[in-house]
Amino acid sequence: MFIHIGSDHVIQSEDVIAIIDYQIISSSTINEEMLVNQKEIDKVKNSIEDEAKSIVITKDAIYYSPLSVLTLKKRASMISTISKLENYSELFEE
Repeated sequence: MFIHIGSDHVIQSEDVIAIIDYQIISSSTINEEMLVNQKEIDKVKNSIEDEAKSIVITKDAIYYSPLSVLTLKKRASMISTISKLENYSELFEE
């Protein structure tokens, strides 16, 4: 399944490693250093830091998201719930 993380970015939910609050990242020097290093090797795909409320770390990239961690968590859990629903569409075909 896919998660829309804002700023026209959609990622596969199984690729997500972590979703971290931006304030935690910006208050930690080691996290800041990690982001600088990732930017240098073009792993940061959306560099609009002004709007960032969270950072999504995937297998291949890091994204700044204008959505909060809670909103992204709700979207991910909603997708998980939807994927577990049974498919009853065959019952309605005529």
